[in-house]
Amino acid sequence: MKAAIDWFFKGLELLVVVALVAMVIMVFGNVVLRYGFNSGITVSDEMSRYCFIWLTYIGAMIAMREKGHLGVDTLVKHLPRAGKKVCLFLSESLMLWCNVLFFIGTFKMHGLQVSNVSPVVGISMIWIYGIGYVVSVVMAVFNLHVLWRLVTGRIGDDELVQVHAEDEEVAPQLDAVAGAAPDKVRA
Repeated sequence: MKAAIDWFFKGLELLVVVALVAMVIMVFGNVVLRYGFNSGITVSDEMSRYCFIWLTYIGAMIAMREKGHLGVDTLVKHLPRAGKKVCLFLSESLMLWCNVLFFIGTFKMHGLQVSNVSPVVGISMIWIYGIGYVVSVVMAVFNLHVLWRLVTGRIGDDELVQVHAEDEEVAPQLDAVAGAAPDKVRA
């Protein structure tokens, strides 16, 4: 199962790269055509916008898996284990609720987006905004997984605080490097 999840996210990472490269090519090519040849490709403006939408949502899924979203742990890291568990339960439950709302909102807009056609490309807008289905389901599965592990007691103490500041991880290494050879550092 883990291998299938890894392949799924490798595919998502590939989609992010493809969307980013496509955006760069379309926008840069259009700029060159406009300023150099007084022409342009109308489709590139709209398609680069759609690539950006997909890139943002796919990036959010990848960031959730890698625990790369922003958060504040100032209070949570000072709480006892029970307090950390309560905070984790509340945060995961609220995120799950947001994902449910996102799915419901996408579902309610589905009929409108199917019949709504993009002005230049001419594709159904559900191909653009339908990513809401994928994002809400994938993120909800992650929320449910964390909640399941929390409720069954399979979550470790190091996972109770979901936010880890990079400066806290790097600071001891920098102190070690700076303290190791202070006479070798020259101005």
